[in-house]
Amino acid sequence: MNKELMEALDILEKEKEISKETLFDAIENSLITACKNHFGKSDNIKVEIDKETCDFLCYAEKEVVEEVEDDCTQIDLEDALKISKRAQVGDIVHVEIKSKEFGRIATQNAKNVILQKIREEERSVIYNQYFEKEKDVVTGIVQRYVGRNISINLGKADGILNESEQVKGEMFKPTERIKVYILEVKNTPKGPRILVSRTHPELVKRLFESEVTEIKDGTVEIKSIAREAGSRTKMAVWSNNPNVDAVGACVGINGSRVNTIVEELRGEKIDIINWDDNPGNMIQNALSPAKIVAVFADPDEKTAKVVVPDYQLSLAIGKEGQNARLAARLTGYKIDIKSETQAKDAPGFRYEDYIDDYEEYDEDEYEGEYETEASDFEEVEENWEEGWEEAPEKEEDFDGEGNWEESEKENFDAQGSREEAAEEELTEE
Repeated sequence: MNKELMEALDILEKEKEISKETLFDAIENSLITACKNHFGKSDNIKVEIDKETCDFLCYAEKEVVEEVEDDCTQIDLEDALKISKRAQVGDIVHVEIKSKEFGRIATQNAKNVILQKIREEERSVIYNQYFEKEKDVVTGIVQRYVGRNISINLGKADGILNESEQVKGEMFKPTERIKVYILEVKNTPKGPRILVSRTHPELVKRLFESEVTEIKDGTVEIKSIAREAGSRTKMAVWSNNPNVDAVGACVGINGSRVNTIVEELRGEKIDIINWDDNPGNMIQNALSPAKIVAVFADPDEKTAKVVVPDYQLSLAIGKEGQNARLAARLTGYKIDIKSETQAKDAPGFRYEDYIDDYEEYDEDEYEGEYETEASDFEEVEENWEEGWEEAPEKEEDFDGEGNWEESEKENFDAQGSREEAAEEELTEE
């Protein structure tokens, strides 16, 4: 058993994640290359490797002839009988080749073949490993600034954070740990080239997926996201479970979940709103915290006209138009915002522009309803009068002397006399 070779293959398989099958193929090709360099030909060279013991045998297939014309492919009968006693002219015998007989150049070439194969496999393993993580978030260590770009150590490979993918104002120190979004993984002759980003909107989405359990298991979905890196992000979420509050799940208790992501993004503000299939409601939510008076949305043209109170206009538009811009990206609508004063005479912002017909009331139907109500009132009045007459039957309604009816009559007469006096005054005037 070739113990040294066995140990070397085990170490390579463990550290470089290169399979032994690939390494055996590399050894076989290196031996064939060495034979070609040593003998000038390798067409009749065969290599056999025992994958359990790592013992290998290299031999040349030669034809038995009476007179040798080519030493590489032919052998005379006398030499063939030394290898096999049953050898005859025309037979093929296996002539063992000792690897120790190879010259220095042939040995060096065989070594280079093995090393080259190991490097190729190592690059291939790294490429496949990070290609699977493409469009995902990984943690890296800042190494150094290369011009205006930053080299990020991602473990087994280095990523490049280009200037265009950096957030303005963010400064990193060497050995600092940061989370980055893998944009693209390219396979080049020098190894995999990994491009990462800190400005991509998917970075925020992946951070929420890793932080919020409800998003990871599919209970809460992130429907849309719009981001201006380093400043503000708007995100629309939807819950598939009516018992789960989508916004509350993303915010967490006392904002614990969203604050973790805000810290990772160096203080970037995050607005989380509820998704709505109704374009008007969705636009209203997207423009929060501004209050909306009316929204006129056109789903076909993907445009919307929004009316806000006069004192809310600057808040709805936002600093340098940021709030309106992010709302437009989030909803996919082109949004035009005006205050109530501006919208009074502006075409497309008045209710009359969206109402074609006014409702007309049927007068007969209206009168019928009124008569019914009047008759109901008369029935109530009659019932009330009947109840008034029957009221004295209750003991508590009598006074101490039992003169309830007389006392009420007196009050009525007194009231009647006052009415007569009022009529006389009007007549005199």
